[in-house]
Amino acid sequence: MYCLQWLLPVLLIPKPLNPALWFSHSMFMGFYLLSFLLERKPCTICALVFLAALFLICYSCWGNCFLYHCAGSQLPESAHDPSIVGT
Repeated sequence: MYCLQWLLPVLLIPKPLNPALWFSHSMFMGFYLLSFLLERKPCTICALVFLAALFLICYSCWGNCFLYHCAGSQLPESAHDPSIVGT
């Protein structure tokens, strides 16, 4: 379970408020996870626990899934501020 200390914080990194940065954020997170899995080669149990947690977060649409943005989830109120989100 030592390898989970490097995987679980990835789930806690918030998505950016600016929708234009969502693709860059998801690409960065995907490449980080891919490089981590190739370099460190975590044990099977750790990999399964992480993938199960990622699946549950993305399936529940709590808003922190870096793979895609759920259509039903709302953005924070500050995301509608034109000074934060570019037009």
